[in-house]
Amino acid sequence: MAMELMKMPQLGESVTEGTISKWLVKPGDHVTKYDPLAEVMTDKVNAEVPSSFTGIIKELKAEENQTLAVGEVICSIEVEAAKTDNDNAGQAVSRSEENVDAPVTKNVQQAGEPSRKARFSPAVLKLSQEHGIDLSKVKGTGNEGRITRKDLLKLVESGTLPKADEPSVISDSAHEENKPPINRQTSAVTTNVPTAIGDKEIPVTGIRKAIASNMLKSKHEIPHAWTMVEVDASNMVKLRDNLKSGFKQKEGYNLTYFAFFVKAIAQALTEFPELNSMWAGDKIIQKKEINISIAVATEDALFVPVIKNADEKSIKGIAREIQELASKVKAGKLKAEDMQGGTFTVNNTGSFGSVQSMGIINYPQAAILQVETIVKRPVVINDMIAVRDMVNLCLSLDHRVLDGLVCGRFLARVKEIIEKISKDNTSIY
Repeated sequence: MAMELMKMPQLGESVTEGTISKWLVKPGDHVTKYDPLAEVMTDKVNAEVPSSFTGIIKELKAEENQTLAVGEVICSIEVEAAKTDNDNAGQAVSRSEENVDAPVTKNVQQAGEPSRKARFSPAVLKLSQEHGIDLSKVKGTGNEGRITRKDLLKLVESGTLPKADEPSVISDSAHEENKPPINRQTSAVTTNVPTAIGDKEIPVTGIRKAIASNMLKSKHEIPHAWTMVEVDASNMVKLRDNLKSGFKQKEGYNLTYFAFFVKAIAQALTEFPELNSMWAGDKIIQKKEINISIAVATEDALFVPVIKNADEKSIKGIAREIQELASKVKAGKLKAEDMQGGTFTVNNTGSFGSVQSMGIINYPQAAILQVETIVKRPVVINDMIAVRDMVNLCLSLDHRVLDGLVCGRFLARVKEIIEKISKDNTSIY
């Protein structure tokens, strides 16, 4: 019999960790290849992790609600020595996952030591770059003193991140034991937050930590700017309201205002592809496909599934995808592929009654557009006062990629498309 290890998979772009929300197996259970082992929750998706092997579950390496980094072992499986070709393929897949910690050689000088070659895994290098950690000032706890992902995660949680001009940080267990317990305890807690009798402490879940990390990354790295236009959506509202009952009866799902807005935005992006771009350091990547990310909220999390090739879809097709993706989110059945490939985000903040807001850009995209609530109010038309259905469209933009001129023209085009919607020139099919 041979022992194989199942590891936390990467369930989406930029996902670095996952939380075991529920084990579907227990030690002693027999599983076949592709049988689900556990339900895993990340900041982007809830998904089942399938087995890469056929065999007996030997040990579960994590508890339910425990968060593990991508590549960490979640369980061990005892498999037969003689494997089929398919099982051998599964083994290859699993072992390829071990490359998460495969070392990369890099010249650094440890504090107080001569320059030498240090070996860092891609995961360690990525974490150090994201948080600005000087690896030469970190003492590792891995084999031969190698710095591990866990070492850096401990530093990130404690808030003691060694920078270039700071003294060395010792992260091995022996030195940690010499620290006063009170310092170790408070380092992982938000600084100076007093509590009183009756206050409720709510543990931060893995998904909430991931959301916080992504939002900080976006806000710290992207220079946000903001602009807004006011749109007369009266004709759009009239058309949708006239069609909604028959549409629901015929198609079985709702024809929402949001579908009209997404279609208009996708059309405008074909004319202003600059907004369908991403910052890539020494270059800007202008994406060919127009894949609209839409924000869908649950009680305690926010997910951003993607409508692929939105510019090629009808209003009906977009309405159907909005319904399907929202249903997946609420049922916890959103898949990794549902979250990938987004190039521009549209957020329906109007569903909460918001009239003006400034969204944080969905990294690494260059812009996010907030569709606010439609409000009836008096406006002046041809020197006369009329009650119209008005809506604000609020755009947050990455000022490294975009300037006010192109964004102003883009919003003006979206406004024009929406204001020209009518039963005579607009088809939902």
